[in-house]
Amino acid sequence: MNKTVLAVLAGVLVGGGAIAAYQSLSTPYADVVSSTPITEKEPIYGDVLSSTAVTETRTGSRQVCEDVAVEKREPERFGNKDGAVVGAVVGGLLGSQVGGGSGKKVATVAGAVAGGFAGREIDERHTGGKKYTEIEQQCHTVTEPREEVIGYDVQYRSEGEVSTTRVDKKPGAQILLGERDKVVGYDVTWRYKDQTGSLVMDEDPGDRLPIENGVIAVAAKDTPPQG
Repeated sequence: MNKTVLAVLAGVLVGGGAIAAYQSLSTPYADVVSSTPITEKEPIYGDVLSSTAVTETRTGSRQVCEDVAVEKREPERFGNKDGAVVGAVVGGLLGSQVGGGSGKKVATVAGAVAGGFAGREIDERHTGGKKYTEIEQQCHTVTEPREEVIGYDVQYRSEGEVSTTRVDKKPGAQILLGERDKVVGYDVTWRYKDQTGSLVMDEDPGDRLPIENGVIAVAAKDTPPQG
């Protein structure tokens, strides 16, 4: 290699160093000390493709009530059967006054029967002792097997993948799968000579930050409120 070529190469190398030195002097940089991601919770949803009810046979009990017609009697003046009893006694006494011997016995029995029948008729005709019908609600417990829906098997698509899961309630168009941390910015600490500072940036700045007119030359986000 001749001296002319060496001279040209040397000139290029010297010139390149001068350009690099000029750029370094014209655009100073601050060193990034740390860059910490700022996150917030983001829900994860899946698009529902299909849902199938899952059932199970269970034994349960329920109360069944119905209206029933119940026959009742109004209260007697002397009890429900006093009319018949009194009639029988009186009829027997009257019958015993008729005839003698076996005829007297027959008359006594006949009088008691007739008196009892007459007493019942009287009971049924006066206010006390009249029969009436009243509607009452009667309930009883029925134990029976029944099919119950215990959940839904759901097929869904999330981020391009199709999966299945079981949920308690019938889903709509989407189901909530969970949540994840989403990076919304970076808390950056920088140092330039004997100065340090911090700012919030949208993107990870890397190792250096440019300085123009004595300030960091990047678009900074508002620092989130503390506490």
